[in-house]
Amino acid sequence: MSSKTLTRMDLSEAVFREVGLSRNESAQLVETMLEHISDALVRGEQVKISSFGTFSVRDKSARMGRNPKTGEEVPIQPRRVLTFRPSHLMKDRVAAGNKR
Repeated sequence: MSSKTLTRMDLSEAVFREVGLSRNESAQLVETMLEHISDALVRGEQVKISSFGTFSVRDKSARMGRNPKTGEEVPIQPRRVLTFRPSHLMKDRVAAGNKR
């Protein structure tokens, strides 16, 4: 498994090479897309990207947890969490990458 990380800069560079926009326009396009996705998630909307997957926000209720070191019970506050569910095509593509 590779330890390489895909960054915003990498995405901008890919847009620059493949679409033909200037580097500044490519960077702005990537920033705008990420901003729209983030804003939708903050509003509690689901973000579905065909052939990739679905991002959504879930509300988790308060519950009692346990400190693994001491065994002491501690309350866990209610919170919102981000979830991602990959599409079947993405699952298949990732699984095919494991067959080397």
